[in-house]
Amino acid sequence: MANGGGGGGGSSGGGGGGGGSSLRMSSNIHANHLSLDASSSSSSSSSSSSSSSSSSSSSSVHEPKMDALIIPVTMEVPCDSRGQRMWWAFLASSMVTFFGGLFIILLWRTLKYLWTVCCHCGGKTKEAQKINNGSSQADGTLKPVDEKEEAVAAEVGWMTSVKDWAGVMISAQTLTGRVLVVLVFALSIGALVIYFIDSSNPIESCQNFYKDFTLQIDMAFNVFFLLYFGLRFIAANDKLWFWLEVNSVVDFFTVPPVFVSVYLNRSWLGLRFLRALRLIQFSEILQFLNILKTSNSIKLVNLLSIFISTWLTAAGFIHLVENSGDPWENFQNNQALTYWECVYLLMVTMSTVGYGDVYAKTTLGRLFMVFFILGGLAMFASYVPEIIELIGNRKKYGGSYSAVSGRKHIVVCGHITLESVSNFLKDFLHKDRDDVNVEIVFLHNISPNLELEALFKRHFTQVEFYQGSVLNPHDLARVKIESADACLILANKYCADPDAEDASNIMRVISIKNYHPKIRIITQMLQYHNKAHLLNIPSWNWKEGDDAICLAELKLGFIAQSCLAQGLSTMLANLFSMRSFIKIEEDTWQKYYLEGVSNEMYTEYLSSAFVGLSFPTVCELCFVKLKLLMIAIEYKSANRESRSRKRILINPGNHLKIQEGTLGFFIASDAKEVKRAFFYCKACHDDITDPKRIKKCGCKRPKMSIYKRMRRACCFDCGRSERDCSCMSGRVRGNMDTLERTFPLSSVSVNDCSTSFRAFEDEPPSTLSPKKKQRNGGMRNSPSSSPKLMRHDPLLIPGNDQIDNMDSNVKKYDSTGMFHWCAPKEIEKVILTRSEAAMTVLSGHVVVCIFGDVSSALIGLRNLVMPLRASNFHYHELKHIVFVGSIEYLKREWETLHNFPKVSILPGTPLSRADLRAVNINLCDMCVILSANQNNIDDTSLQDKECILASLNIKSMQFDDSIGVLQANSQGFTPPGMDRSSPDNSPVHGMLRQPSITTGVNIPIITELVNDTNVQFLDQDDDDDPDTELYLTQPFACGTAFAVSVLDSLMSATYFNDNILTLIRTLVTGGATPELEALIAEENALRGGYSTPQTLANRDRCRVAQLALLDGPFADLGDGGCYGDLFCKALKTYNMLCFGIYRLRDAHLSTPSQCTKRYVITNPPYEFELVPTDLIFCLMQFDHNAGQSRASLSHSSHSSQSSSKKSSSVHSIPSTANRPNRPKSRESRDKQNRKEMVYR
Repeated sequence: MANGGGGGGGSSGGGGGGGGSSLRMSSNIHANHLSLDASSSSSSSSSSSSSSSSSSSSSSVHEPKMDALIIPVTMEVPCDSRGQRMWWAFLASSMVTFFGGLFIILLWRTLKYLWTVCCHCGGKTKEAQKINNGSSQADGTLKPVDEKEEAVAAEVGWMTSVKDWAGVMISAQTLTGRVLVVLVFALSIGALVIYFIDSSNPIESCQNFYKDFTLQIDMAFNVFFLLYFGLRFIAANDKLWFWLEVNSVVDFFTVPPVFVSVYLNRSWLGLRFLRALRLIQFSEILQFLNILKTSNSIKLVNLLSIFISTWLTAAGFIHLVENSGDPWENFQNNQALTYWECVYLLMVTMSTVGYGDVYAKTTLGRLFMVFFILGGLAMFASYVPEIIELIGNRKKYGGSYSAVSGRKHIVVCGHITLESVSNFLKDFLHKDRDDVNVEIVFLHNISPNLELEALFKRHFTQVEFYQGSVLNPHDLARVKIESADACLILANKYCADPDAEDASNIMRVISIKNYHPKIRIITQMLQYHNKAHLLNIPSWNWKEGDDAICLAELKLGFIAQSCLAQGLSTMLANLFSMRSFIKIEEDTWQKYYLEGVSNEMYTEYLSSAFVGLSFPTVCELCFVKLKLLMIAIEYKSANRESRSRKRILINPGNHLKIQEGTLGFFIASDAKEVKRAFFYCKACHDDITDPKRIKKCGCKRPKMSIYKRMRRACCFDCGRSERDCSCMSGRVRGNMDTLERTFPLSSVSVNDCSTSFRAFEDEPPSTLSPKKKQRNGGMRNSPSSSPKLMRHDPLLIPGNDQIDNMDSNVKKYDSTGMFHWCAPKEIEKVILTRSEAAMTVLSGHVVVCIFGDVSSALIGLRNLVMPLRASNFHYHELKHIVFVGSIEYLKREWETLHNFPKVSILPGTPLSRADLRAVNINLCDMCVILSANQNNIDDTSLQDKECILASLNIKSMQFDDSIGVLQANSQGFTPPGMDRSSPDNSPVHGMLRQPSITTGVNIPIITELVNDTNVQFLDQDDDDDPDTELYLTQPFACGTAFAVSVLDSLMSATYFNDNILTLIRTLVTGGATPELEALIAEENALRGGYSTPQTLANRDRCRVAQLALLDGPFADLGDGGCYGDLFCKALKTYNMLCFGIYRLRDAHLSTPSQCTKRYVITNPPYEFELVPTDLIFCLMQFDHNAGQSRASLSHSSHSSQSSSKKSSSVHSIPSTANRPNRPKSRESRDKQNRKEMVYR
């Protein structure tokens, strides 16, 4: 490095003055590294004394300077006092190690190759000799060869074992390997930190190994690196490629120089910066520690580690060459740069900013910068944007939920969109709910858009969103699903494949239940048949609160109930939806409609003041005094710990007495109003007229005596009267004699949502003969309806005796007794041609117009037919159902419909007026328009095009008035005990005789819509704004339109009270029970069963009907009477519970109007004024004594008639108006009723 002649010219001690031999350093070399003592001063004096003698040569010798010393010299360190640099020794150790090892590996491979070639040739010679020699000689010569091969095999096996052991040690497959890999990486980072510390010192300096702590630590690290290098070398399959690896090159240029430092007692920074390349393995280390799990995080760490390691390594090289200088310039063009200044220089170079404050001065540095700009700029331009993108795409909602003490939270997942979330939050957080202290946590795998994010921010106090999937247990742990009060799963109602959407939700249920089996789940399902799959989940338990809200079941159930009582779908939909009260001063139909819309369904426990009273008495008291409408109660049996002993009874009648702690179902406008039923005290509130003053009083709730509790428990459990009860001792019964009720009690059955149980009922005098009682098994409730026969298998029925004898031998109901049933029929037997349908007298029937083809998704028509075939209707009361649509589609649905009676099919299209006229659509009780093709269209405005076109097509049709006399009206019903066939009593039952329909506008229609905004196209004469909410539009208020979106409110309603869903399902499905669903899941069809007292008792349940006020026992109240008087009279006289009015739209006008549209008024107040044209929604009891009625469908070759007896009843009501001017057509039909009849 230094010229030898220059260094030896000054023998008297001017070591620093060797001409051109020393590297000039800047003045920032630390003074403590210079040894400026007496020896240096003496050497300077001696040099001055000999200056005269050497003046001749002074021109060729450079003047020495003290601050140009390179190697700081201390007397304690036996270092070179002449300042000679030894960098070449450090570099030579690395180069010799690298190239020496590379030469040995190549030499070994060459020799091995030559040996293999030679052995291959020798093997061929031996094979030739073996062939030439005999077999015995061959055996003798091969024996030592075999021994040699065995020795070689044993040696190879030993080497393989060592190699495998080394491979296991350096791999991350075992715990030892992982620890070793992590330890090597940590020590490499430690060595790099030591380099950062030493970089503040000169490039080369003298250091004592025994006194320099950092050098000792670095030496220990490198000893470990050497051992690890040996393990890696042993485990390597290809030694040449291993020798050329980056990690190996790093070891070559960092490990040997440390040993040289110890030997020479001097340190050289050199290439120790290469340790920064170990940072490339940072992502692997984090994966070994199971810290990095996602691909994005792994990619981000990889990019960052490569970028930072390259940056730091290049900075180390610039630091080395700039502080050393160029060798061909005698290292005189150096500049003093710290390592971190070099890091700054490399960054501004990569980013092409280049401020110019720091730059490379050496040729080596500039040459390196030229090549680094090419590579660094490319890396900066590609890596930095990708790193920023990965950091920017970091899940904004990737945190974890922190539970708040004393506050419950629910998890909502599934189909999370702006529409679904806004509808859910609007109902869940409605102000009418009494203090909702529940936090809502949304979990979805897609981040919300700006609109949805804004919605979350508006509700930030009660709503949180996290990005993730319920199928991932890690995400379930993030939202604390184990401590959640419930998990709600929303479905996409507008998906093209409903079965796939249901399968997704079922998988979500499986994942959540697998993570936490006890969590309560409420999920939406699209198809009814997919509910069966939930029963296969072991932890699914409806008794513990798990519920599946089947949208198809409820949607078609609502529509089916509208076929029985038009407008009921609107009323029920408004009851379980939270609506704010909108006050209108003008006397319009919207005013009364919106007053009813503000009512919702609530539950509250009844006060002890009601204990012992009958249900009608309590219901009347609540309506008159508390201004509350109670429609049902939850009955609890003696064993209150069992959930299965709880049953919901809808208008059970006067046979049931209220127990202590009975839960009531109320219709009210606010949850605070319902509290009156709980606070009511007869002693304190009996004389209060203002219900708002009924608040909690200071009276203690009286406790029921032990004898009363035992009596009720006994009698309800054994089903006997109190005197005949055998569950208690005679002494206890004797003490209870004084508490005996004054009315006789008998054993009947009351059906509820899940099962039937024994209760009390007043027993009126039986109208059956002893002989008939015996045939009916002693049950006065046994129906005496005639057998129902197919049109293709005509049978003449001689009389009622034969009918009664067949009752116990024919399967008329399903095995549960909840629905009418018939033997499976082939679809060909129910198909009507157009001409055949035109010749058939169809009236009072239900026409179902359905759009679908062979590729359409099934909508589940069984859910539409089942409520219309409920067993609490007599057979003659069943409305005939005619499907008009594609036969290919109906064949796919027929498997679920072939067990229901009175069903016909007309192949065609609902857009064909000829088909509609053939089925007498102008004489139908209801026309239902459905479509199975709605979700196959992307444009939401066109999803309902078929239903809208069909509705407008029907409304524009004109009909001949000559057939109006054949119209059969089903609006209204006969109160219990009245005979429809009686000419005297026919006007009493409230059958409203409307004018003959001559235009399609007057045909009762209900249209299913997918898109709510399309409701504006149904009525051309309304003035609804396109932005108006669905429930405020005229078609929805009139009950002529129904959209599945109204069912979204059931999710929150079910969460707050799971009995609400049971109550709604009981009302709209006709009596579907969990047991029936399990049966359908097993067989996918209803199973017929013989009539038994138990199954026949299931018919005794309420149903919804409409009561007409134009004529009959309530006609006096129809003209200006009060609704409250009607309510009380119907409840006391017939056990009918009124809950709404179906009024003509223009009834409030003083001038007559031709408009026949009606709208719904829910729960009117007591003083609400009635008009004669009103129809009253009511819950009526099952009529056991209803006579046989005429059939509504007969072939042209047979007359339509019915054979029924005129029976008397204690409940018979005298006619309030005579009808002497009955139409002659009615008289002619009465005569035909005495002829033979053919049933279809």
